[in-house]
Amino acid sequence: MGDRWSPRLIEALLGGPRRNVDLQAEVHGIAPNILADRLRHLAADGLIAATAYSERPPRFEYRLTADGRALAGALRLLADWGARLRSAGDEPDSLRHAACGTALEARWFCPTCGEVVEAPAPEQTRRL
Repeated sequence: MGDRWSPRLIEALLGGPRRNVDLQAEVHGIAPNILADRLRHLAADGLIAATAYSERPPRFEYRLTADGRALAGALRLLADWGARLRSAGDEPDSLRHAACGTALEARWFCPTCGEVVEAPAPEQTRRL
């Protein structure tokens, strides 16, 4: 996940299964050899699964595994962070609520009681 293209491929696959040609079109600027290499690595890491849909020539459809789908939250947090760094003031690049247009914020919360929790200090990472 530390390279330039893997997070973008994971993001493209969040919308559902894609074929190589679909990924090539969605992830602008990625070279075909780099795409093939990243897909192989993501599959080896268990983040995506490849299903053959043609044997001659061999062609595959790629989908996220459960571990790959679990990255969606982390990618959204990174996208939010990047949008805030890119734009000062009104944050034109940030994700917005469709109903009212307000910029969305990512926050920690307890799913049991719904309480919002401030970002933990390093010594509090185990117990909030």
